[in-house]
Amino acid sequence: MEKFKQILLDINELIVFKHSVFALPFIMTAMIVASSIKNGSMWFGFRLLFLGVICAVSARSFAMAFNRFMDEDIDRPNPRCANRPSVDGRIGRLNLILFILFCALVFIATTYFINDLAFYLSVPILVVLGGYSIFKRFCSIAHLVLGFCLGLAPIAGAIAVTQSIPMWSVLLCFGVMFWTAGFDVLYSLQDMEYDKSAGLFSIPSRYGEDASMFISALFHTIAVIFWLFFCWGAGLGIWAYVGVIISGIILLAEHKIVRKDFSKIDRAFFTLNGYLSFVFFCFIWLDLFL
Repeated sequence: MEKFKQILLDINELIVFKHSVFALPFIMTAMIVASSIKNGSMWFGFRLLFLGVICAVSARSFAMAFNRFMDEDIDRPNPRCANRPSVDGRIGRLNLILFILFCALVFIATTYFINDLAFYLSVPILVVLGGYSIFKRFCSIAHLVLGFCLGLAPIAGAIAVTQSIPMWSVLLCFGVMFWTAGFDVLYSLQDMEYDKSAGLFSIPSRYGEDASMFISALFHTIAVIFWLFFCWGAGLGIWAYVGVIISGIILLAEHKIVRKDFSKIDRAFFTLNGYLSFVFFCFIWLDLFL
C-alpha cells in the first residue's frame, strides 16, 4: 500500500496535477456559455461534467508525461529539473511510456461517450499536445504552440456541449493561447542561460531579457483583446467585460512582480495565473446568471 501511495505521489510530482487549474476554468467557461446559448441554461448535466473533467485531466496528464519523456536529455543537466521523477529514476522510461499510453487511451475512450466530433478529433488533439515537446528544440514559436495546447480547452468544452466549434470558442482559444504564451515566456527567463548552452529555442535564449519582457507583455495585450472579442462574439454582458478587465489588471501585476524581482517568477506564474483563470470563469458565470 505504501509503495502504491509513493507511485501516486511520484506521478503527481511528474505531471503537477494542481496546475490543471490553468485549463479547467476555461473548459468550464466554454461549457456554461455553450449550454446557455444552446439550452437557455448554464447547466449541462452531471454526465458531461464528469466526462469533461476526465478528458481534461487525461489530456493534460498525457501532455505533461510526454513532455517529460521527450525532455529527459535536456532536463538531466538542468539543475532546476534534476529532481524530477523522470530524471532521478523514480519513474523509469518504460513506466513513463505505459502511463502516456494509459492517459491517451482514457482520453480517446472518454471522447467516444461525449459525441462523434469529440471522438474524431481526439487523436489529432493528442498529436498537437505532444507537438510542443518537439517544437522547442528548433523553433521559438514553441511558446505559442504550448499556448495553443491550452487554448484547445475552451474549444473542447464547446464541442462537448454543442458538437460544433462556434466562432466565440475560437476567439476564447486565441485569448488563452496568447495568455499562456505570455506567461511561459516569463517562466522561461529562469532557464535563459541554460537554454542558450543547450541550444534550445526559447524566446529568452534567442532574444534576451528585455525583448522577452516586451514580447510577453505584447502577448498578454493580445490575449485581453481576444477575450474582449470573445465576450462580444458570445453576446455576453457587462460583467463579462469587467472580468476581462480584472484579468488584464492581474496580468499587469504579474509583469510588475517579474520586472521587480526575478526570484518571484514562480509566484507570478503559478499563483496569479491560477487566480486569473478562476476569476475569469466566475465573472462569466456571474454575467450569465444575472
